[in-house]
Amino acid sequence: MKVAIVGASGAVGQEFLRVLEERNFPLDELVLFGSERSAGRKYCFRGKELEVRLLQHNDDFRDIDIAFTSAGAGTSREFASTITKYGAVMIDNSSAFRMDSDVPLVVPECNASDALDHPRGIIANPNCTTIMMVVVLQPIEKLSHITRIHVASYQSASGAGAQAMAELQEQYRQIVEGKPVTIEKFAYQLAYNVIPQIDLFTDNAYTKEEMKMFNETRKILHSDVRCSATCVRISALRSHSEAVWLETEKPLTVKEVQDALSSAPGVTLQDDPATKTYPMPLFTGGKDNIYVGRIRKDLASDNGITLWLSGDQIRKGAALNAVQIAEYLIPHSK
Repeated sequence: MKVAIVGASGAVGQEFLRVLEERNFPLDELVLFGSERSAGRKYCFRGKELEVRLLQHNDDFRDIDIAFTSAGAGTSREFASTITKYGAVMIDNSSAFRMDSDVPLVVPECNASDALDHPRGIIANPNCTTIMMVVVLQPIEKLSHITRIHVASYQSASGAGAQAMAELQEQYRQIVEGKPVTIEKFAYQLAYNVIPQIDLFTDNAYTKEEMKMFNETRKILHSDVRCSATCVRISALRSHSEAVWLETEKPLTVKEVQDALSSAPGVTLQDDPATKTYPMPLFTGGKDNIYVGRIRKDLASDNGITLWLSGDQIRKGAALNAVQIAEYLIPHSK
C-alpha cells in the first residue's frame, strides 16, 4: 500500500501525518507533495524523515494506491486527472467535487458504502460543519425521519487554515501589548469578536458555507431534509461547535435521542446539566469523536429536538474522516 498526501505542509496535511501514524494505517510507503513554497520541507513519520516533493503534472502517482488531497479546490481540479490516471483513489478534502453526481460524498458513520462507487477515482470529504452534524443526526434519523434542520455554527479559526490560527494568536498578543492588530485572513479582527460570515455570500443572502450544509446534508443522508444555517466565525482555535434544532416526522423523547446517541459510532454523549456537563471546544480539540449535549425538547415545535455539539475541525472535520474512508475501502475493495 503506497499512500500520498497532497498539501502536506498545511494544517490538514499535518493532521493526516498524525492520524495515519496514530491509527497505524496499513501503508508501506508514504509520499508527500506540496507547492513550490513547501517543496523541500521535511517531516517525520514513523521515525523516518520524509521530504515534500513538488506537485507536478508527471508520473509521480503511477504507483500510488490512495492520495489524500488537501490543497484547495483549484489545485484539486487541476491535478485530479494527474493523480487518478494510473488508478489511485483520490480522497479530496476540498469543495471541488462534493456535489458532482458521479463523486460520492462520504461520512463513514452515515454512508460508508457510497465510497465503493467512485467511477472517476475520486471520493469527496464533506465540509467540516456538515460532517460533525450528520454524525449526530444519523442515529436520530434512524428513529424518525428528520424533515427540517436549523443550525447555528460557531466555527474556530482553524477552519481558515494554519495561517488563520496563527493570526488569531498574534492578534491576542498584539492587543495585550497595545500594538496595531493584524487583519489578513479574516474580514475583521477575530480576537474578542465573532464574525457572522464564513465564505462568500450567494444570491440568496446565504453564504457558500451555509449552502454547503444544506446541499451536502441531503446528499450524505440520501434525504429530502431542508437545512437553514447561519455560520459564524468565533475566536476558538481549532474545534467547531453547533447549536442544532431539528424536526422529525414523529415526536421523539429526550431519552430516546440520548439512548440513540450514547451508542452511536463516532459520538460521545456529554449531557448532564446538573453538573454543568456539556461539550466545549476547549476540551474537544484533539479528540476523534463528536461530542453532543444540551439535548432537550424544542419549545417552538411539537416534533422538535434541540442539541449542542462540538468537535475537532481539523480531525473528524477533515483528516480523520478521510482516513476512515480509506480504512473502509481497503477491505471492501478486494
